[in-house]
Amino acid sequence: MSRSRTASTDGVEVVLAGFVDYLREQRGVSSLTVDAYVSDARRFLEHRGNGRVRELTASDVSRAVLGEVDGRAAATLRRFACSLRAFLRYAHLAGLIDSDRSAAVLPVAGRQTSLLPLGLTAAQTRALLHSCDRRRAVGRRDYAMIVLMLRLGLRATEVADLQLDDIDWRTGNVTVHGKRTRIDRLPLPADVGTAIAGYLHRGRPRSTARAVFVRTAPPSEGVSRSAVSSIVRRASERAGLEPFGSHRLRHTTACQMLRAGGSLVEISQVLRHDSLGATARYARVDVDRLRAIARAWPIESAS
Repeated sequence: MSRSRTASTDGVEVVLAGFVDYLREQRGVSSLTVDAYVSDARRFLEHRGNGRVRELTASDVSRAVLGEVDGRAAATLRRFACSLRAFLRYAHLAGLIDSDRSAAVLPVAGRQTSLLPLGLTAAQTRALLHSCDRRRAVGRRDYAMIVLMLRLGLRATEVADLQLDDIDWRTGNVTVHGKRTRIDRLPLPADVGTAIAGYLHRGRPRSTARAVFVRTAPPSEGVSRSAVSSIVRRASERAGLEPFGSHRLRHTTACQMLRAGGSLVEISQVLRHDSLGATARYARVDVDRLRAIARAWPIESAS
């Protein structure tokens, strides 16, 4: 690597190190958000060829967003815009640029095809589970992960973070480490416990890692959040379904509970939502049930 290239790389890393401190200490965002924002900021800086941003213009910022349009989903583009705004605010506060250019980031509109969460049907769920070959260690692991997410609505991060000590086999409970350091104890359904126990006894490699789910190939360390979502996506493809990630299983948990007669309060407790408002949107997936519980609108006489 040439000296100029090394200096350029060092400049980018110095700027990003300050950005990380800003996100953690002043914005208080999660580690996942820090990783995402820094990844986007790094791509922006490397595209410019150096870590210097003092000469950055509003036109440069707009062009950076336009350059991300081709081949990227609307959600990914919106995140890039958020990342860039945060970075430009930091750059101004840190004195790297003379004015706040975050307003130059073009707004990103994304058309949402449906506001309704998409849960799997019973047939699709069976196909997804049957796609995991439980004669093999990797199949037992993937099956246990998917059953866990289907029954308890865990996020990919929560599955990856699950530790051996989080499962209390005597009481039949599992401790879930959620968003914003939230910790919840949930009942461990019998089928989930059976699937995890089968994996631990006949599938999990010997490892010093305390994570429940570990990689099948060396090094035998805990799987990552992205690996969990990739496992679900590969299973959906094997099952002949339209590919989807792990969050589809969380929607399925809520939809199944609603159709079984569960209340929004119960669904909120299982999904560990901060408010009933976040859970209420799941009510829209079951029109028949809503018709059954809806009361007729009172007709008042004209005043």
